[in-house]
Amino acid sequence: MDVSKHLRIFGHVQGVGFRMYMRRKADDLGVTGWVRNRRDGSVEAVVQGPPQAVEALIAWTHRGPPGAIVTDLKIADQDADGFSDFSAWPTE
Repeated sequence: MDVSKHLRIFGHVQGVGFRMYMRRKADDLGVTGWVRNRRDGSVEAVVQGPPQAVEALIAWTHRGPPGAIVTDLKIADQDADGFSDFSAWPTE
């Protein structure tokens, strides 16, 4: 059974390709959902998939891509939305 999580990632996480790298990692793991920059400098994402794949993506999120400095990660359960892929959304 798939799980779905809402993530807010804080720190130096914009301007380092976080969304692009997260899309690649999600695709590699078979995780669906979305990621976007927030105007407050954080990154927001909803990730959905098999529990082990979602946990692997969350573990990656603690580090992020080269150049990122993740200082805080907030994780909450999210209702499943049945995404077909993992995409980058516009900044909100």
